[in-house]
Amino acid sequence: MPRSRINGNFIDKTFSIVANILLGIIPTTSGEKKAFTYYRDEKDPYDRSFILYNIGLIHTSNGEHTKALEYYFRALERNPFLPQAFNNMAVICHYVRLSLL
Repeated sequence: MPRSRINGNFIDKTFSIVANILLGIIPTTSGEKKAFTYYRDEKDPYDRSFILYNIGLIHTSNGEHTKALEYYFRALERNPFLPQAFNNMAVICHYVRLSLL
């Protein structure tokens, strides 16, 4: 399993544990708990693709182009019809090419 995937699973598991602890401590309504349970159990690759795309945007804005490209690729693996990811990848490639000249 690729290291980035292991780290992603670790982050997901850590978030779930922390969120479960917070739900036990912070007073929440049953509707809020139900919404969180639905969110936590959601495994839809289409939804995950937008999350990965947004992480790519963050890396792009921080100038971490290699990491951004990794997240755009991962988003496209889950949703190959994500034109904004293709566009951002092209912009990064164009930018890197110009900076090499």
